[in-house]
Amino acid sequence: MYQVGEQIVYGTTGVCRVEAVGPLDMQGAREDVDYYTLSPVYQGGRLFIPVDTAVYNRPVMTKEEALTFIEHIPEIEGEICEDRNPRVLNERYQGYLKSGDCTDLVRLIRAVYLKGKRAARMGRHLSQVDERSMKRAEEMLHNELASALGIAPGEVKGFITKTLEK
Repeated sequence: MYQVGEQIVYGTTGVCRVEAVGPLDMQGAREDVDYYTLSPVYQGGRLFIPVDTAVYNRPVMTKEEALTFIEHIPEIEGEICEDRNPRVLNERYQGYLKSGDCTDLVRLIRAVYLKGKRAARMGRHLSQVDERSMKRAEEMLHNELASALGIAPGEVKGFITKTLEK
């Protein structure tokens, strides 16, 4: 069970702070169930999630884990999805996003980046599904790394570049 003040990754919402744990005093909430009250760190709102939720959740990685992860980014390969059916493509990308795994997020980002380079050589553009999915993967990855490293999400890309150049 997570503790109040802890930061976790919750589904595709991303990094959230645990604000409270316990029963909810609101209409529709089950009295015999404890809930997490979560505040997304990089967006507004508040979530009320049963403690035993099936939605993927885990603690935000530590600073040491983030630094080690960044060192291994060059080893992560992206596999380009050749399917042109937007539904199939979206389902595949959603699988990566819903996993909440940073390695899967890098795979998605790298695959769409490579796909975009290839499309540009042929005078074409990426699809909206590609662009939207890559943007969401970058946002999720950068938000977690920012939380772990104690920097702003906008600084993460530069931090990764500097770290890998050493």
